[in-house]
Amino acid sequence: MFTGEEIFVWETEEGLDFLASETLKVRYLREKEKDWEDVCERVAKAIAVTEEEYVDFKDLMIRKIFLPSSPTLMNAGTEFGQLAACFVIPVEDKVEEIFNSIKTAALIQKTGGGTGFNFSKICSDGSLSSCGDDVTSGPVAVMKLFNQATEVVKQFGRRRGANMGILEISHNDILSFIRAKHVEGELSNFNLSVMVPDAFMELVEANKVSEVWNRQTGVTVGCIFSEILDGIWRNGEPGILFYDRINRDNFTPALGDISATNPCGEEPLLPFEACNLGSINLSLFVTDGKINWDLLREVAGKATRFLDNGIDKNIYPVPEIEAATKMTRKLGLGVMGFHDMLLKLGLPYDSQEAFKLAEKVMEQVTSASIRESRKLASEKGAFPEYEDSMWELPMRNAALTAVAPTGTISILAGCSAGIEPVFSWVYRRTHTVGREFMLVHPFFKTHFKSKLPEADYNWLLEHVYKYGTLQNMENPKLVSKEEKQLFRSALDIDWKAHIDMQAAFQRHCHAGISKTINMPGSAVKEDIKQTLIYAWKQGLKGLTIYRTGSRQHVVLSLQKSQN
Repeated sequence: MFTGEEIFVWETEEGLDFLASETLKVRYLREKEKDWEDVCERVAKAIAVTEEEYVDFKDLMIRKIFLPSSPTLMNAGTEFGQLAACFVIPVEDKVEEIFNSIKTAALIQKTGGGTGFNFSKICSDGSLSSCGDDVTSGPVAVMKLFNQATEVVKQFGRRRGANMGILEISHNDILSFIRAKHVEGELSNFNLSVMVPDAFMELVEANKVSEVWNRQTGVTVGCIFSEILDGIWRNGEPGILFYDRINRDNFTPALGDISATNPCGEEPLLPFEACNLGSINLSLFVTDGKINWDLLREVAGKATRFLDNGIDKNIYPVPEIEAATKMTRKLGLGVMGFHDMLLKLGLPYDSQEAFKLAEKVMEQVTSASIRESRKLASEKGAFPEYEDSMWELPMRNAALTAVAPTGTISILAGCSAGIEPVFSWVYRRTHTVGREFMLVHPFFKTHFKSKLPEADYNWLLEHVYKYGTLQNMENPKLVSKEEKQLFRSALDIDWKAHIDMQAAFQRHCHAGISKTINMPGSAVKEDIKQTLIYAWKQGLKGLTIYRTGSRQHVVLSLQKSQN
């Protein structure tokens, strides 16, 4: 029987919920720092160039209306000084270069950065390496080296190391790569993604699955795609990246094509590029049922200046990263708290009104960021690659916006993560500061606790914690039809609506979108096939699909079954 005792209350006397307080203590407080204001003071001093900027930056963070990513919060104003969250490190087919890449990744990860790698230059398992007569072990074996190095490094860091492993779909070892995480726990420090060109998806859509895709191995389109569907259905791996869509938004094509991303896939980067991330808390822009658009544009401009300053203030792990990053000066300004914004406006997440609002929000953020970047270019100069870029007017930054998952900073801000729908109104969270937490969404709590008697409220919590939904409630006195419509969580939302939301944000986003496409446990492989085709046609740059219950170990979950 659920009594409510195992659910932590969100608000404490200090104004931070217990989970946020623990997260702040374990990850972000430095020596002699006592509270959130101390963190904001340290970071603002480190990032600001003028007194006016210092006041603005500190105010944004204290109000939690804008927060930079974890590396900046952890390292700004400290001896580490490494501020960027996202890195892409090239991997060549030579032993020395492979281990140089591992070393570079270790230097990045010990300061909280995440690393992405494309392993397609590694020769296939059993073939001759390009560097001599030695037979290689293939990209999967090389990934295992990187995975083990991350395992060692994360023992010294404040947060877990994260990697993205990418292989192009034409690689001879693509099937073994797709199967590399079939057993849960293998390559635990990696997300895997297959880089897919339009030509492959066109064959899939046309059902030309018997076409031979790789002439060397004889493997067909259908064989590869079937393995991808099986992996996603089995445990959500691999993710998919759409190569041609990514490179249509490559603002500096003279520097080469983009073939890799950061660990969560939202930041496609060139070799050795790094990117500073930050997110605007959309939940704080709604007052009396209306959005303060002027404030949103103002905050986006200030946040752009904050992130651009970080490029010059950053202490880079190796010279190659500093050179590549300053050549393009890419930023990753995004948003969090979007579902909370919708709740305050009374809009269901999967409504047409919500999709239209998503597109407008991202358009406003990106437009404001572009205006500020042009202003910065007039003050400080355009990014060095500007003359050979796709921009018509001088810009300080080659790219400006990306939507990150905002795991821990959304906890600090007390809002929903990124653009994700709320997973469940009552849920268990693990892998956070080494503990397990039971949480009730504050908007849900405020709405129903004031409406229902205590016994009915506790019964409702028990029901949602067990089933993850209100949709199977049959008592209209407890939950009305309108409340069911508004309080639709991740598992209530159709896969098509998940993609429509991601696509709405993508239309005005320079980089990519980190978002999970949730599917019920009953989903079959044909559902996943249709999802991938629809996502490609809607212009997504990549996607991750998770079928409920397909993994044992997850960050967010419902009540454990009592066997």
